[in-house]
Amino acid sequence: MGFPIAKLTSSSELFCLQNSCQFDVSISCNWMKNGNFSIPFFKLATFKPQRIQCYKKVETDFDERKSPNEVKKEIEQCYELINRLGRGVVYLGSSRMGPNHPHYDLSFELGREVASLLECTSWSGAGPGLMDAVTKGALQVGKPVGGFKIGKEAGEWTATKFHPYLPVERYLTCRFFSARKHGLVDAAVRATSSDRTAVIGLPGGIGTLDEIFEILALIQLERIGSSLPVPFILMNYDSFYSKLLDFLNDCEGWETVAKGEVASLWKVCNTNSEALTYLAKFYSLSPVP
Repeated sequence: MGFPIAKLTSSSELFCLQNSCQFDVSISCNWMKNGNFSIPFFKLATFKPQRIQCYKKVETDFDERKSPNEVKKEIEQCYELINRLGRGVVYLGSSRMGPNHPHYDLSFELGREVASLLECTSWSGAGPGLMDAVTKGALQVGKPVGGFKIGKEAGEWTATKFHPYLPVERYLTCRFFSARKHGLVDAAVRATSSDRTAVIGLPGGIGTLDEIFEILALIQLERIGSSLPVPFILMNYDSFYSKLLDFLNDCEGWETVAKGEVASLWKVCNTNSEALTYLAKFYSLSPVP
């Protein structure tokens, strides 16, 4: 017979014992002895052994979050990096779509062509996937790049503070998401009329959607582009965002957004050619041959 015995030793650990022998057992009831919780057993029939899973609570160290000065210091470092490398086009996209994905090749080409057209710094989360694609695209044509990295992106098993090939002076590894978001937003803000910036949303998952909708809300509330508009492009490769766009259209029927409001905040492009044409027209530039 198999029987479990549970003992609550602390709030963080639960130990489970499993006996696979077969015999009858009789144990007297003892509910609270020496602060331990025991399960009463009586004469039992024969049971088949059962699988018992044990879990241990993992404590997370949040010491670095105790002081707001730590967050403030990291935000200041983000601004220092932007001032040194220059504002430009900010890419938001998946960390999971690697070199074997068709959207990787499209993003690489877009990063290369936009960098040549706007002649500005290309910014991203300095991670793998589509962020890596646009970074390499810009580097191929000799244009500057910058990034705000986090220790571990979605889909990665290990954390690292270092980028595999960018010089350390080209990126900042952020501990705090709030600082990273400040950096990604400010890098796209046009400080002067001569600044050529943009925000480009590539296909992505939860993190990308979070960043896209934050930028969308900031433009809606005129926190970005109130004096100098910033073009916001959503790349709808292979209809990736079509269902999301349908949902936003349905929101008009529910009156949670005004009719045509969302469409006025960004430009949805299905191809790189559409995006480049839109940016060239926005900044009165000649398209890259």
